Amino acid sequence: MNADTATLMQRRAALLGPAYRLFYQYPKHFVRGEGVWLIDSSGRRYLDAYNNVPAVGHCHPAVVAALHQQATTLNTHTRYLHDNVVNYAEKLLATFPPELGHVMFTCTGSEANDLALRVASTVSQGRGIIITRNAYHGVTSALVDISPALDNTTPTAPHVRMVDAPDSYRKTPQQAAADFTRDVQAAIHDLQQHGIAPSALIVDTLFASDGLYSEPAGLLTGAVAAMRAAGGLFIADEVQAGLARAGSHMWGFARHGVIPDLVTLGKPLGNGHPIAALIARPALLAEFGARTRYFNTFGGNPVSAAVGMAVLQVIEDEQLQQNALTTGAYLMDGLRSIADDYPLIGDVRGAGLYAGLEIVSNPAEKTPDSGMAAQLVNQLAENGVLVGASGSHGQVIKVRPPLPFKPADADHFLEILRHTLQTLTSR
Repeated sequence: MNADTATLMQRRAALLGPAYRLFYQYPKHFVRGEGVWLIDSSGRRYLDAYNNVPAVGHCHPAVVAALHQQATTLNTHTRYLHDNVVNYAEKLLATFPPELGHVMFTCTGSEANDLALRVASTVSQGRGIIITRNAYHGVTSALVDISPALDNTTPTAPHVRMVDAPDSYRKTPQQAAADFTRDVQAAIHDLQQHGIAPSALIVDTLFASDGLYSEPAGLLTGAVAAMRAAGGLFIADEVQAGLARAGSHMWGFARHGVIPDLVTLGKPLGNGHPIAALIARPALLAEFGARTRYFNTFGGNPVSAAVGMAVLQVIEDEQLQQNALTTGAYLMDGLRSIADDYPLIGDVRGAGLYAGLEIVSNPAEKTPDSGMAAQLVNQLAENGVLVGASGSHGQVIKVRPPLPFKPADADHFLEILRHTLQTLTSR
């Protein structure tokens, strides 16, 4: 770490306080981004295999141009009419099943999830929420109660019940799906036994924070049916799984053959610009709107709408959903080939351009190895490749690059990964 970076860290700590966290053992000081690359203050380039928020790549020229053009013309709050907002709503909703016909814009995924809980509670007249054991859905007070991944503690809120994610590594995919349905049914029953009416089942449709469980397709069907039978709604959190990332479908829920009641989207919609959204069945918002008011001053403002429109256009023009499918498959093949040579990689799983490597200390027992996972994340960063970690023990290496990630980028990633593993295992 150079002196300038150390000084900047000291200033940051003094000004921002202790609650913030920085990535990596040796934090990075990035000053520029382009496509799938980040460049630090010394000019070193890092392959970004982590950041899903700049969905169409860092500083995409079309997105920057749309932002600049509208920002130099007008930006104002959402109680005035503007073509951008309506045009963007039409284009965004066209990517969803027709049953999901309304959109409410917010600035962040946390706001979208918070609003989804309000709608669910208002319509269902219940408060009970079912989540997965290592879920993450946002940072508002309501969402902290349903985001145990924030501090790996059990939620204490009496209206929340946790279930295990469908672990297709330690069970067959079919058994994982069956157990997930059973556990959701049991959680519903427990809520009811305590006099709490069920309101919603909310999941990230790739179970990314839990360790990335994508199989089998259709695993949500039974759990969703159980929640609806109990009078609650299904909320699909698509902040990580959606916007073409899964490759086979634009939105993660579609892989499972279900149509949610509510869908929440986050900042990938704006390539990092603060725009997010709640997509809903119109009947639900009709009931919600009849009972309460909602206003978000700058959620979906004209500049944000212009940026969101540009992102969707880039995905379409550059065929990024198809790229997520084909490059994702290429990347997964390469990861599985490396895993064959390194038993500490117990499992390779994922969908599209979202892959997870489960790191284990005992392959036969499938014992999570958070220590080795942390070493791998940090050493990859030192070797110029950025990844993250997820899972209940932080044992799953999370590979989640921007959507323009190409086979050549995958080759570079795989080469550095193999070299890093060889170094770590030879010590």
